[in-house]
Amino acid sequence: MTVLSKLLYGSVYVKAYDWVKLENSSSRTVRTIAFRLARNVVDGILRAPCEPSILFPKSGGNIHSFAALTPCAILDVLSPPYSEDDGRPSTYFSEFPIPALPGYAMLEERELPDDLVVIGAPYLGPPLSLPEL
Repeated sequence: MTVLSKLLYGSVYVKAYDWVKLENSSSRTVRTIAFRLARNVVDGILRAPCEPSILFPKSGGNIHSFAALTPCAILDVLSPPYSEDDGRPSTYFSEFPIPALPGYAMLEERELPDDLVVIGAPYLGPPLSLPEL
């Protein structure tokens, strides 16, 4: 998924991780481990007005969290959207920092909160395109 986030008002604490790719490990082996190593790529406070952020699937903190510091609103657009049927579930993780490796943590998948509600809607606006990177 690619995630576009825009803080509309207020202030929010943002933390984001990317998975660490392990040498000589197949993706299948890495995914069966209960804990996975992740590198912190964002750890700070955003205050509106500010620029939008874009998280890409393989870099930029696609595993991310927001914690409101003041009343705030965030427009968070995911493309393609969450879909259990298509292998894109909403996933929550517990974070276990590694004191000997500052900026790294082990993440463990956990149950979704009971009050989580994800509502999808089709995009009906004009065609969008991203610049080539």
